[in-house]
Amino acid sequence: MQRGSLDDLTALVAVARERSFTKAAAKLAVSQSALSQTIRQLETRLGIRLLTRTTRSVSLTEAGERLLGTVAPRLEEIEAELAAVSELRGKPAGTIRITAGDHAIRSILWPKLERFLPRYPDIKVELAIDYGLTDIVAERYDAGVRLGEQVARDMIAVRIGPDIRFAVVGAKSYLAGRPPPQTPQDLVGHSCINLRLPTYGGLYAWEFERDGREVKVRVEGQLVFNGIFEVLDAALAGFGLAYVPEDLARPHLAKGRLQQVLEDWCVPWSGYRLYYPSRRQSSAAFALLVDALRHRG
Repeated sequence: MQRGSLDDLTALVAVARERSFTKAAAKLAVSQSALSQTIRQLETRLGIRLLTRTTRSVSLTEAGERLLGTVAPRLEEIEAELAAVSELRGKPAGTIRITAGDHAIRSILWPKLERFLPRYPDIKVELAIDYGLTDIVAERYDAGVRLGEQVARDMIAVRIGPDIRFAVVGAKSYLAGRPPPQTPQDLVGHSCINLRLPTYGGLYAWEFERDGREVKVRVEGQLVFNGIFEVLDAALAGFGLAYVPEDLARPHLAKGRLQQVLEDWCVPWSGYRLYYPSRRQSSAAFALLVDALRHRG
């Protein structure tokens, strides 16, 4: 093949995965016009159309699908080998992509990364906030972070945080004049602030347990968010009850800004885990990061 073909194939893989020239160009840090020209040159050299373009989307032709299925895994192998070779210079290096929720990033990942990264200037970490149960293999993440119960069985899981407990809280202004809920079922009579989870396409059902009895309640209210910090802010503003990690609510409980209810129904959960495919080849940079994130409490 001609010189530069590896870059052309990398461009094709990016467009195929993103289904968009705009998104692929941003990912490759090139202009959209340059990317389009690269794909056209590849198609001309091969003498066959690889992509079908419309005004709204991009899709692979049959030839494109065949080429992608063959090329993409090999490109990943090449990237892994290049990363391994680069580490022979004695300094761990490379980019590690992790998907996690915003609470995990703020409470667990960032405090540890803040200490870790200055010691390894050639290691780069990309954190993507996502509440969905992302397929880290398909989306080309090196690892993900989720609560212990949410990690698939075919993944290696490393505990990176302590047990976590959720709390039902509300501002005094909201609870004033309203009877506080005594059981989870009483929440149906309250305005609650909902969290949407994209994986299930619906609202998160609040989970409780007492004396071995598990209860899930779907609550109602005026507000729905897709981030836990916005849920907390709405509760502080008096818009209803919220179900949030207890560590987020604790400073506001101590200052009297929030009150906690249903405390005896909220039990600890298994804490956050870093998970990654069992077949993943561990680079020196990744191994160092996993060890730095590991929970030792």
